[in-house]
Amino acid sequence: MNRLCLLTLALFATLSHAAPQDDQYVLGPDSQRKPGVPQGKVTQHVWNSSKIYPGTTRDWWIYVPTQYDGSKPANLMVFCDGGGFVKEDGQFRVPVVFDNLIAAGEMPVTVGVFINPGVFGEAPKGQKPRSNRSFEYDSLGDLYARFLLEEILPEVAKTVKITDDPEGRAICGNSSGGICAFTVAWERPDSFRKVVSHIGSFTNIRGGHVYPALVRKAEKKPLRVFLQEGKNDLDNQFGNWPLANQDMAASLQFAGYDFKLVMGEGTHNGKHGAAIFPDTMRWLWRK
Repeated sequence: MNRLCLLTLALFATLSHAAPQDDQYVLGPDSQRKPGVPQGKVTQHVWNSSKIYPGTTRDWWIYVPTQYDGSKPANLMVFCDGGGFVKEDGQFRVPVVFDNLIAAGEMPVTVGVFINPGVFGEAPKGQKPRSNRSFEYDSLGDLYARFLLEEILPEVAKTVKITDDPEGRAICGNSSGGICAFTVAWERPDSFRKVVSHIGSFTNIRGGHVYPALVRKAEKKPLRVFLQEGKNDLDNQFGNWPLANQDMAASLQFAGYDFKLVMGEGTHNGKHGAAIFPDTMRWLWRK
């Protein structure tokens, strides 16, 4: 396993380990089950026939809210590192939040698609298989957008109607998944126009540090972008995460984007993003 892969795996591992400055962030009532709120259905799947990322296999999940009746297409939200977002007792508890906010009329009827990074083959006993996460998430270009549009979403459409309107499509991720979410919308604003990036890796892992300059120079794209970051996030040979996210925010502001940056005190994990996630959804899906 090469050095870059080891480092990105280490970054991902930190998402579940909170430092003392993260202890202030707790899940609120919208992240808890509420009596009388109908619960959507989550189904798990495996994708092992990718032509975009040949040789990989991955788990993925579909959440369908109770309010979806098939009479009209639902909105869509995709989650990178989906296994962490879809867990009922996890950090973000997205199905719970969606159930509560959809029932309250505070976000539209939205199908969630949760996708793990691809892995190669089976690992020896006691080891993890080689991950394709950094290549999929940290790389610039349209490859991951193509993976979604050409492979995963057509599979979703076999069982549920999802909107073709890019204004009704969002994508979310943490860390390298955060920059991946932005890249998908940046490359394909005709298909995705809403982005949520938690502790996004807009640093020089695979060239993502160029985004602030690109945002300033390119013609404005019709995107809505939410950035969450912590003042005590990473600072290493690939860059400084808090500065990189602030640079992204400054560039989005300069270029006239609909965006929001929420800076906390936290480190490189999901606690802050999870605590504010219901409000993030209200902001993202507002009219």
